[in-house]
Amino acid sequence: MKRHVLPCVLAVVFAAAAFLLQGAAARSSATGAYGDGALEGDVVVSLLGGFRGVAAEVIWFRAERLQDTGRFVELAQLSSLLTRLEPHTPEVWAHAAWNLAYNISVQMPSYEDRWRWVEAGLRLLRDDGIRLNPEDPSLHRELAWMFLAKIGGPIDDAHELYEAKWRAAMKDAIGRSDFSSVRMDPALMRETEAEFGKLDWTDPEASALYWANKGLKEASGEKRAALRRIVYQSLIMLSERDKSIVPRAYREVLSFAKDYPTDQTRQLVDAFRAHFGVK
Repeated sequence: MKRHVLPCVLAVVFAAAAFLLQGAAARSSATGAYGDGALEGDVVVSLLGGFRGVAAEVIWFRAERLQDTGRFVELAQLSSLLTRLEPHTPEVWAHAAWNLAYNISVQMPSYEDRWRWVEAGLRLLRDDGIRLNPEDPSLHRELAWMFLAKIGGPIDDAHELYEAKWRAAMKDAIGRSDFSSVRMDPALMRETEAEFGKLDWTDPEASALYWANKGLKEASGEKRAALRRIVYQSLIMLSERDKSIVPRAYREVLSFAKDYPTDQTRQLVDAFRAHFGVK
């Protein structure tokens, strides 16, 4: 009997994936944006029962093939299924969010359409991935980097629209004194300002700083170093707009170079001094 188990599992997996993809395709054509597929995903997971681990391996294999062939929309839907099969595997969330925010968004015909996919990736990480894995530093790093590079940085030619959208969302939250819509804790925001100084919370880099600082609470080793890089990079970006932040950024650059003494970090200190005229 055992030799018949794997083919049966594979049949269920591919039938389940097809079911999820069909439902997601209908939602995408109707809304022009990524749908979460929660109902379909829950049905699929319940169908798989004790074979979830095997199913996850099969879907990972299929997802890699889709990525290699550039079929990113289908990959997004398989990734959605994977997040339900392995909700406590951070790599699954990081992979799914990156695909939405980076791979799929740039294929969209308009900047507004791009933003919907970028926001979908952001929400996936922030609202679900971190909620289900609150102590994982790598997901905090992924989210912080999204704010720093994708929304606040120039790596995407639609970044000015992304930044405007985020500023509007934060202005609304600030105006209502309610940050639940952006999943930020006012107490941690105050703590972040106590550590790094007064911030304009409409800046995407301030959100990058917030999530990096939050992730640092549970981070060690290379994951801690990665989050500290986000901290000083965020402060450097903020310093370009507000020179009063330069001393804070310099303090973090010096602290990082002291804790991680390499030729690279020494060059970082020298470049910072030259760029901002610090002696």
